[in-house]
Amino acid sequence: MAKLQVELVAADRRVWSGEASLVVARTVTGDIGIMPNHQPVLSVLETGPVTIRTTGETGEGTVVAAVHGGFLSYADGRLSLLAEIAELADEIDVERAERALDQAKADADASAERRAHIRLAAVAAGTR
Repeated sequence: MAKLQVELVAADRRVWSGEASLVVARTVTGDIGIMPNHQPVLSVLETGPVTIRTTGETGEGTVVAAVHGGFLSYADGRLSLLAEIAELADEIDVERAERALDQAKADADASAERRAHIRLAAVAAGTR
């Protein structure tokens, strides 16, 4: 079975790297699923969850991350997700995200509210 080599990188660090069978991400043109042997693609990432179906030495599983802006590039079996900000679901402090959501609502800050919702959605998806 063909494998997809994935690297999720934020501006400040490498967030996740490994083999996958499927990656789903939100782009400016909608959600996209990338599997091995996909056509080459370059797209702008929207704020949203990224779901990675892992394979390889650790077995099958799912990694979920909250991604806030950046780029997605696929060619020759390698997928790069270059994000402005990215957090794995298990790194997100739920209480802090809930406080950020409350503050964004109080400030009527739609962008901050969306970021907080995505962080909480990533946590919920990561616990399934």
